[in-house]
Amino acid sequence: MLSIYNTNLETNKFEEIKEFKKGAWINLVNPSEEEIKKVCTSLNIEEDFIRYPLDYEEQARIDIEDDMTLFVIDVPVIERSKDEKVYTTMPLGMITVRDDYFITVSLKKNRIIDSFEKQAIKGFFTYKKTRFILQVLFLNASYFLTDLKKINKEAESTIASLQKTMRNKELMNLSSIENSLVYITTSLKANEIVMEKTLRGKIIKLYEEDEDILEDAIIENKQAIEMSRTYSDILSRTMDTYASIISNNLNVVMKFLTSVTIVLSIPTLIASIWGMNVQLPFQNNPYGFLILVGITTGISLIAYFILRKKDMI
Repeated sequence: MLSIYNTNLETNKFEEIKEFKKGAWINLVNPSEEEIKKVCTSLNIEEDFIRYPLDYEEQARIDIEDDMTLFVIDVPVIERSKDEKVYTTMPLGMITVRDDYFITVSLKKNRIIDSFEKQAIKGFFTYKKTRFILQVLFLNASYFLTDLKKINKEAESTIASLQKTMRNKELMNLSSIENSLVYITTSLKANEIVMEKTLRGKIIKLYEEDEDILEDAIIENKQAIEMSRTYSDILSRTMDTYASIISNNLNVVMKFLTSVTIVLSIPTLIASIWGMNVQLPFQNNPYGFLILVGITTGISLIAYFILRKKDMI
């Protein structure tokens, strides 16, 4: 999908336009080959810069070539998998072209671009490209923090359910959350490198009023990294604890079943011996069966109390 937006220099009115215009913002979401070629031909740019962010495995980085600068960052997305939320990340590309155009490229719609399209960001103008980039970086870090809080609440809810019943579903949910935290932490670290490079002022020209936005974005990102690490450590320890509990419960069950087997094997052994076709005590006694039952019960009780004393039952 190809959308073109522009902020009128005279009225500062944000509007969607149909043609490419200097100072415009060009937004590409999962673009077709035709849309890619249209943009590249109209703006006289290479296709590679647009195709890089369309690779789901693309790493956050900055690339400069001639009069174009490419920023690739990881943004948080929430996907659905079998009616469950999956927190992950995807690349978002931001391209400045000769200080004339600003291009954003992504595989699918995301909350960050939606916020700008809905004019929910104060002080946003399509022709202020440096500020645009910094506002995206700040908003991105804020959304990471929001998602991390949601992840923490879901983890707490799942742990509360685990305390009531040990089910595989809850354990799988915790494992999925732990994987999400790993992806998020990796993305946040990569984004931090991009922001640190930008702060040095050698990539894009930083204006004094915009430096505060970038510094705030870096602070938010660092907070998100620390929060992600903390949640990941807590979750990892929780998973280890429940793994130990499950293993211990299994050992208790196996110990109980082994003890029961020992106690029940005594009557079986005695019955087997007295079932042999040989001369045995009490075989001619009219009360032989009752005597054997008594002996069997007595030996079984002795074995039971011995095992009970050793905490085997």
